[in-house]
Amino acid sequence: MSCINCTEPITDGTTLVSTCATGNIWIFMSILEFFIRRQCDLEDPCGRITPRNEPEKSYDFIVIGAGSGGATVASRLSEEEHFSVLLLEAGLDEHAWSQVPALFRSIVNTKLDWQHVGDIEETGCLNWKEKRCAWPGGKVLGGSSAINGMMYMRGSHKDFNDWEKLGNKGWSYKDVLPFFKKSENYLEMDKVDPEYHSAGGPLSVSQFSNQPPLGFDILNAAKELGYDIVDLNGKTHTGWTIAQSTSGRGSRFSTARAFLRPARNRPNLHIMINSTVSKIIFDNTKKAVAVEFYKNGKLSKVGVNREVIISAGAVNSPQILLNSGVGPKEELEAVDVPVVHNLPGVGKNFHEHVTYQMVYSINEKDLNVLDINSALEYLVTRKGPLSSTGLWQVTGMINTKYANPKEDHPDIHVILGGYTAICSLNGVNNSSVPSRREILALPMVLHPKSKGYVRLRNNNPLSKPRLTAKFLSHPDDVAVLIEGIKFVIKLTETEVLKKYDFQLNKTPVKNCEHLEFGSDLYWECAVRHNTAPGAHLAGSCKMGPNTDPMAVVDEELRVKGVLGVRVADASIMPLVTSGNTNAPTIMIGERAADFIRKSWKSDDFSK
Repeated sequence: MSCINCTEPITDGTTLVSTCATGNIWIFMSILEFFIRRQCDLEDPCGRITPRNEPEKSYDFIVIGAGSGGATVASRLSEEEHFSVLLLEAGLDEHAWSQVPALFRSIVNTKLDWQHVGDIEETGCLNWKEKRCAWPGGKVLGGSSAINGMMYMRGSHKDFNDWEKLGNKGWSYKDVLPFFKKSENYLEMDKVDPEYHSAGGPLSVSQFSNQPPLGFDILNAAKELGYDIVDLNGKTHTGWTIAQSTSGRGSRFSTARAFLRPARNRPNLHIMINSTVSKIIFDNTKKAVAVEFYKNGKLSKVGVNREVIISAGAVNSPQILLNSGVGPKEELEAVDVPVVHNLPGVGKNFHEHVTYQMVYSINEKDLNVLDINSALEYLVTRKGPLSSTGLWQVTGMINTKYANPKEDHPDIHVILGGYTAICSLNGVNNSSVPSRREILALPMVLHPKSKGYVRLRNNNPLSKPRLTAKFLSHPDDVAVLIEGIKFVIKLTETEVLKKYDFQLNKTPVKNCEHLEFGSDLYWECAVRHNTAPGAHLAGSCKMGPNTDPMAVVDEELRVKGVLGVRVADASIMPLVTSGNTNAPTIMIGERAADFIRKSWKSDDFSK
């Protein structure tokens, strides 16, 4: 949510109505920042991290990136007292108000966001500025877990079984489930199946308690269409739910809060922020011996005794490998980067979920007011409008005609959004309340066949890389997305939802005016022009066996062809998981730490 202009609907479909101006909402959030920070100083789990200004000469392990994977890896490795661990993060620490669920949209396009922008696309994003897609990405302790919508979605059982079938031994669902459970602290275990959930881990997971009545009516509408209400992280991955979230007691649990803050006083864990890695340095045996990074404009180098773990995400992880001379030989030579090892798959297989934003208006005037009273309620009780993302957690996994329902592997993820709050700093009166509310529906393609790439722009390690998603370049992705759109229309026409009078915005998409609205040709034109990235980037350092020439890491996440480097984030996914990627990335971090600990057992660590 972002109160850009409180008298106009904003890009996520949430209508903010009041007399408040842009400056006032930032004053509002600054006040929240002050009081929440004061409270956090009294609570050990959210105590502030004191970063180091200078590293030691060398460490046993250097973790690059403090996001969903990296924070997990660094915390777990530092549990071993004889391991010394340096965690390098390009961004800063979290704002205190970033833990406020209702404000999650306000973090995008701030200094906590990498603000990735792609190269010109030919088959998607055609109405974007210069045909360049854009994606948010957390540049902050906690990474994207500190700026996302907090939806906790592991993926389907089949996702991981397919990974193993591709030659990645030990990555089936039964193999990864214990690592999901290891992280998890489910706050209401009496409501879930203990075969699939656990309590006692560092990461709080719960369902937001503050939900609009519309959300439950949407679930009933899904039931009218034959779908069950299920735990999508449990036995089945088909159905509808109020999603689980990485939250507890009405506030966000990023991986920084869950994993790093409890570990912040360990003497063997050093955390450096505002530290952008330029490259890994290898010796003549192709073993990693140091990491080079910029801090406050100054270039520094720190030695590594055992391993470097790259957890910088699906954009920055391949970029770091490429800048280090590990990647396709011809691409490195083209930008004058010395080749350390020719590894063709680095940066390839870049893909993510693609969606389309459908805007509806509904006949609903219930107020969910963001004002001083709701702020006080939140500060005192962690309840009220600020304690939830509202409709954003109402979600379903559905099968189009192209899916095989017997596989429990849906091909469309439907996310509802908007309807978060009405913004009021000076009070709300009837004249300022809209006659209709706007909400969003986003059908998302779960198994995209379109694949792009990440490449270096030049040999300056601080330059943004070239990103090409090639959205909708495979016709099957277009066909599935159109069926997802048709399902949403069918959902909004159910008996249960008739009282809301759902009205789809039928203003023709620019450059599609010549086509009949609602026809398949119109929807194909619409999704290609107003393409919406899902912000679930994956695959660019994919895991695979030696028989796969495009694999970058092996089944223990070790980079092929060099020594002492692993990758632990969503970039290792051979196929992106079915849903939001935060939870599986944390699992990947848990697995990486486990592999490393077993590789360097205490009894032979001195060798």
